Amino acid sequence: MSHPPAKRPKKPAHVIEKERAKRAGAAETLFLFGLHAVRDALANPAREKLRLMVTPNAAQKLAAEIAACGIAPELHDPRKFNPPIDRDSVHQGAVLEVKPLDWGSVSEICAPRNDAPLVLLLDRVTDPHNVGAILRSAEVFGARAVIAPHRHSAPETGALAKTASGALERQPYMRVPNLAGAMNGLRDMGYTILGLDGAAEADIGALAPTLPQGPIALALGAEGPGLRQLTRDLCHHLVRIPAAAAFASLNVSNAAAVSLYAVTARQPDHIRVGAAGDGG
Repeated sequence: MSHPPAKRPKKPAHVIEKERAKRAGAAETLFLFGLHAVRDALANPAREKLRLMVTPNAAQKLAAEIAACGIAPELHDPRKFNPPIDRDSVHQGAVLEVKPLDWGSVSEICAPRNDAPLVLLLDRVTDPHNVGAILRSAEVFGARAVIAPHRHSAPETGALAKTASGALERQPYMRVPNLAGAMNGLRDMGYTILGLDGAAEADIGALAPTLPQGPIALALGAEGPGLRQLTRDLCHHLVRIPAAAAFASLNVSNAAAVSLYAVTARQPDHIRVGAAGDGG
């Protein structure tokens, strides 16, 4: 009489989850497009580059970066160029398949080192165009990192990279499992956390000069719902950007730029001269 094969011992849940995450991470790639985004990714030694698709005209414009990084481009006839991206994407004849960047941990990137770093926290900001614009502002004002929760946030995409106009390659964009955990970590490192809230009593421009000369984090919520309650509770101060009109409000990326200026204006040397004039 034959016996059924012995069952293999079941793997623990944490082992299964770790293996699943490893497989997903190995398979995850994204397509960057547009001359600015592709040029800066080619020039970034930390970016793992897999496949470059270009038209002859784009290849000529990117010749120096292509030669420097040693990637072999695939040349395509512009009339038949059909890269694996959205048809409406303005690719300018250049598409680069890459692996997402790994910036490391919040504790490594954001730890104060005889300075007063500045960090942005994004609570459920999902629009890649907003996040891309925020990354540009963060780079201009010298922010150490932009931090968002892994869920309910904009992932690295070609659209985000194109809006960021190269900033994605240089400005740490860190998606963490838990935003509250990251905020508690920043508090432990001595950060003062300001939460942007249109109904707050304190004016960010008036409050900023009174803050201690230490690290600062700015928390911004999605347009409409704003900051979640837990995020609000972990802020040291809730602040608003004053508006002349009763019902006026700013897009979240504009609010980020204004807030960055408000907290860095008290330390003019913190802003890199000439950065605001860089085009993209």
